[in-house]
Amino acid sequence: MSSEKTNQSWGGRFSEPVDAFVARFTASVDFDKRLYRHDILGSQAHARMLAQAGVLSEAERDAIVAGLDEIRGEIEAGTFEWRVDLEDVHMNIEARLTERLGVVGKKLHTGRSRNDQVATDIRLWLRDEIDAILAELNRLQAGLLQLAEAEADTIMPGFTHLQTAQPVTFGHHLLAWFEMLSRDHERLVDCRTRVNRMPLGSAALAGTTYPIQRQVTCELLGFEAIGGNSLDGVSDRDFAIEFCAAASLAMMHLSRFSEELVLWTSAQFQFIDLPDRFCTGSSIMPQKKNPDVPELVRGKTGRVFGALTGLLTLMKGQPLAYNKDNQEDKEPLFDAADTLRDSLRAFADMVPAIKPKREIMREAARRGFSTATDLADYLVRKGLPFRDCHEIVGHAVKYGVDSGKDLAEMSLDELRRFSDQIEQDVFAVLTLEGSVNARDHIGGTAPAQVRAAVQRGRELLAQR
Repeated sequence: MSSEKTNQSWGGRFSEPVDAFVARFTASVDFDKRLYRHDILGSQAHARMLAQAGVLSEAERDAIVAGLDEIRGEIEAGTFEWRVDLEDVHMNIEARLTERLGVVGKKLHTGRSRNDQVATDIRLWLRDEIDAILAELNRLQAGLLQLAEAEADTIMPGFTHLQTAQPVTFGHHLLAWFEMLSRDHERLVDCRTRVNRMPLGSAALAGTTYPIQRQVTCELLGFEAIGGNSLDGVSDRDFAIEFCAAASLAMMHLSRFSEELVLWTSAQFQFIDLPDRFCTGSSIMPQKKNPDVPELVRGKTGRVFGALTGLLTLMKGQPLAYNKDNQEDKEPLFDAADTLRDSLRAFADMVPAIKPKREIMREAARRGFSTATDLADYLVRKGLPFRDCHEIVGHAVKYGVDSGKDLAEMSLDELRRFSDQIEQDVFAVLTLEGSVNARDHIGGTAPAQVRAAVQRGRELLAQR
């Protein structure tokens, strides 16, 4: 047998050490060391369970738990030496524990494998990440409600096809984003229930011959359920894929929001102003104020989409049970969670500070015949069929385009050219205020409905 050093965790089977390049190529410690807190938490729960099952003595349990606490302190103090030859976070921590405790440290791995250990660590980590993400999402939604309430009466154009469609209130528009984020919240909460299932006890793939008590470990770690099949327990990464799918939808929503903020801050729209602290300038054009935060969030969306696609591709051809391929699950998952959390944090800081330019918004709503549908509805209430009303208003709009007049700017005589059913009361529905106030139902843009929706939103946040 070679006298050269082999990996301590599995070297007995091998007659020569791993090639130095292969050791670096296959190691994951550079990125999975961020799991250290959750690895230690899982190991301490495992040690406590082993003692309760009679596999470890109480003194051995206490030594292991205390030793792991000290190792966590070393890591957080920056004095811990991470070694590539030990491959991953698990073996680095275990080797240090053995260095400190000797034979007792070697007993920690009884009844488990790195296969179920890493699956447990990732779930514990992702559970905490989801909680942090939900907190930022709640903060962003609270900011949207605050701004929507303040701008419940602010009129702006609503768009379809990026063409002026009908007037809406700025508060109503903001609440559309609140609704999208509410669905994101629901998806993440639902995803968390499947993340929070414990694989520990699956061991390498078939379970273990030791008298483990999985329910004990489950309770110690705060899992909601125990994985029902050891093969699936070590190889399942559905929960990571599902998280990336939910994160992709949330980022897609933020990207759409970003696109509107970019448009609205442009010289062509000038609907809003973003505080300087969320923007940058140009190295050559002194007049520029670039909306970098929304632009970057829009760009970062592609990273999360890529993580989802990457994980789906990673898993699609794997036979049961664990395969080394799964080492590639962490970096895209880590990046997706970091990107979503940071994007939500940036928006939660920025949104309450948005300053609408109310007069410019109102003037934009006044242009583009945004009350055309209101005129059609007015004629319907006079007893005409909607399709006939649609055609009548179409002729009126054509006249307005040719004459350069909006519907509200035409005289009664001009409007009566198109229908003798039009009376003086028509001007009440052709005003912007009349248009938005007329849509006074749940989900409508009327200021009263915006305020009611804000109240419902606050009640929803209070229930979480």
